[in-house]
Amino acid sequence: MSRKQLDMTLLALAGLISFGLPLLIESPTYLQILILLFFYAYLTTSWNLVGGFAGVLPLGHAVFVGIGAYTSTILALQFNLSPWFGMLVGGMVAALVGVAIGKPTFRMRGAYFALCTIAFSEGVRVMIENIDSLGPIKFNGPRGLLIPLKGESFWNYQFMHKEPYYYIILTMLVLVLALTWFISRSKMGYYLAAGGDEPDAAQALGVDVAKYKLIALGLSSFLTALAGTFYAQLMLYFYPKGILGLDLSFEIAFIALIGGRGMIAGPLIGALVLRPLNEFTRIYLSNQLPGLHLVIFGLILILVMLFQPKGLTLPLTRLYDRLASKITTTGA
Repeated sequence: MSRKQLDMTLLALAGLISFGLPLLIESPTYLQILILLFFYAYLTTSWNLVGGFAGVLPLGHAVFVGIGAYTSTILALQFNLSPWFGMLVGGMVAALVGVAIGKPTFRMRGAYFALCTIAFSEGVRVMIENIDSLGPIKFNGPRGLLIPLKGESFWNYQFMHKEPYYYIILTMLVLVLALTWFISRSKMGYYLAAGGDEPDAAQALGVDVAKYKLIALGLSSFLTALAGTFYAQLMLYFYPKGILGLDLSFEIAFIALIGGRGMIAGPLIGALVLRPLNEFTRIYLSNQLPGLHLVIFGLILILVMLFQPKGLTLPLTRLYDRLASKITTTGA
């Protein structure tokens, strides 16, 4: 067996296992944990387009999750439009907002860009918390929005069981991973990498660094907003601090940094490490020690930055290469 055949076999096996898991898992709780794992892997992969490939550090991506959730929910509740339609509208609104943010802030470097994204995200959260309604549009301030049950329907984006949500977010994750892989091997991917590592040298060679970063941020914002609609329909309730708060923005960045920023598998590996830990901590220890999961995230991040500053994907890739080499050599 050649290395390529081995890679394709393992990839196909992982796909079969992923799509077959709901047939083996009877507990809705464990299925919900898997759904949230894929949800955060999807969010972080979307973030990785700009936070990994473009070499900047956005720490306010929760604002795009919130835009997606609020846009689709308001259109559904007040204008009787399908959340699937609102999902696309929210994505387009988020992309416009992302480009509007990136246009002036990409001139900043390092911590200044990160601080600007934090300030914008927090500004939007505070504004939404203090607006009960804006003309005919109701935000309900800090109370958030509750999505009423309308019965199981694909049009309404509502299902009685967890399995449909599982397959929706798994499909979204597979598609965004495929898109990331395609971009990483395209001219845009090389330009983003060059602009992230050596922006002055790339600019001198004629690469329009700002243009490609703006495209990456617009695409990242669009994809992130789609996840906001999914989350709203999964939970049927959200409020500003939960969906626009810095906790969510930081968690997305933590997952990327721990898994491997700028690597295709990084968000997935980071989510596999952190999300089950977060869920079990929340289930069993949240009453006694609220916020413990963020402390644990911080400790893991410190350890990873000390011993594996490029994330966990790199050592795992090296281990896989060694094992694959032995298997292919033995097979030969």
